[in-house]
Amino acid sequence: MSAEHIHVPRTSAAVVALAAVLLTAPGIAQAAPAPPTSVAAQPRVAAATITWTLERASSPTQDQLTAYDLITKAMNAAVTRYNNLSDLGKTITVRYDTSVATADGNINGTIRFGANRSYMTERTALHEIAHTIGVGTSSGWTRLGSTGTWRGAQATALVRQYDGSSAKISTGGGHFWPYGLNYETEYSSTAADRHVRIVAAMVGDGL
Repeated sequence: MSAEHIHVPRTSAAVVALAAVLLTAPGIAQAAPAPPTSVAAQPRVAAATITWTLERASSPTQDQLTAYDLITKAMNAAVTRYNNLSDLGKTITVRYDTSVATADGNINGTIRFGANRSYMTERTALHEIAHTIGVGTSSGWTRLGSTGTWRGAQATALVRQYDGSSAKISTGGGHFWPYGLNYETEYSSTAADRHVRIVAAMVGDGL
C-alpha cells in the first residue's frame, strides 16, 4: 500500500477576522455597487503541500518489505515537518533501488533510497526532498549558489538570525551548510526545523 501524507492548510485568524468584518460592514467600498445584504465571495488561496507515494513491487521480498517500512517512517516524518514549517509544494515519487549507494533526489520529483539502512532516516529524507525542490538541481541554485556562498537575501538573513550577523550559507557540490543535513551527525530537531525554513527562504530568493 502506498504511503502518502497530505497537509491540510490551516485557515489564518486574519482571514476569519476579515470575513467577520465583511459580513457586518456591507458599506465598505467595492469595485461595483452590490445589494447591502450580499457579500461577494472571496477567493481562497490554499498553501502548497508536499505529497509523496512509494512505488512497491507487486510481490515484495522480505528485504523490500523491511525497506518499505523504514522508508515510509522516514518520509512521513520529513514530509510532515516540511508541511508544518513551510508552504512549499512538490509531488514526490519514492523508490527503493538497491543499485543506489546511499540515496538521491532529483528535481523531477523522484527520490531513491539504496539498500543501506543507515540512510533510511528522516535526516536523509529531508535532505533529498530539498534536492527535489531545487537545492543543487535547479537553475536558481546555479545562479545564486555557484560561487561557494549563497547570495540570496532571505536565506542569508535567516542564517544570520540563527547564528549571528557574520553567518553565511556555504555551497558546494550541490549541497549547503550549515543546516544542509548532509550527514547524520548534523541532525537534531532544531537543525531539521532550520533546514526546512532555510530551504523555503532559498525558494523565496529564487531557487
